Amino acid sequence: MKRTAIFLALAAFATASLSACNTVHGFGKDMSHLGHKIEGKDSKDDGKK
Repeated sequence: MKRTAIFLALAAFATASLSACNTVHGFGKDMSHLGHKIEGKDSKDDGKK
């Protein structure tokens, strides 16, 4: 019984950790994309001045 509870707790922790890692990775991609958009817009504005 105790081994089963420990196993389930570890499985739940592993699942939560993996899903959080995926979320952080996606957030990083979004922020990178946003940064590239901002840089692209700034470089276009600098050429028009």
